[in-house]
Amino acid sequence: MSEGMFDLSGKIAVVTGGNGGIGLGIAEGLAGAGADIVVAARSREKTARAVERLEGLGVKALGLTVDVQDEASVAAMVDSTVEQFGRLDVLVNNAGIGIRKAPEDYTLDEWDQVIGINLTGSFLPCRDVYRHMKSAGGGKIINIGSMTSIFGHDMVMPYAASKGGVVQLTKSLAIAWAKDNIQVNSILPGWINTDLTEPLRTQPQYRERFELISSRIPHGRWGEPADMAGTAVFLASSASDYVTGVSIPVDGGYTSF
Repeated sequence: MSEGMFDLSGKIAVVTGGNGGIGLGIAEGLAGAGADIVVAARSREKTARAVERLEGLGVKALGLTVDVQDEASVAAMVDSTVEQFGRLDVLVNNAGIGIRKAPEDYTLDEWDQVIGINLTGSFLPCRDVYRHMKSAGGGKIINIGSMTSIFGHDMVMPYAASKGGVVQLTKSLAIAWAKDNIQVNSILPGWINTDLTEPLRTQPQYRERFELISSRIPHGRWGEPADMAGTAVFLASSASDYVTGVSIPVDGGYTSF
């Protein structure tokens, strides 16, 4: 297989939540393959730092502020990208949150917040990039799910529900938009060293759970954000032109154990 199949030079990729953690790891991977990057996130300060890092890889980078559960904000993100770069080839829906507590203790506002950012916040960008990708003759959408897209979790019930929904959203859009040469796939990260998982790794009350998780990872370590990059480049490139509607675990073997 030619290395050119993974070349993203000239492509424009939008990464929501791309200013840290998994999102930044993916953005750096796409940039390393030649894509120019739009980092769309809430924190202007973090986004500015991420843009500087990406520009250091020799590509163009643009930072945008977005609330992925707000229609007007998402529409502005897409319009600004197309105005700045003239096209939009790759969308990575990575923005997400998790709230850790027992199911019976969640408020409706907490439920709505998690579903709004994780699931609605994946749907809206997909919907708004569609017309641009269709008119360009195709495109790539990568939704970020989770291990909890596959199995439940007692302490992050709304998160698990939202990430299960992301997989079904992915499959449905893949079927609907295959005729337009738009491939829609998802990545299911395993236990990754990010701010979201930091309490599990550092707080004494989670020590037993941390040790159990670690013992179940066949690869022998927690993942790093950069571990998502290779799969993201594959799904963003022409190498995956006949791959759509799939969800790929990147978890060191955790979900196979």
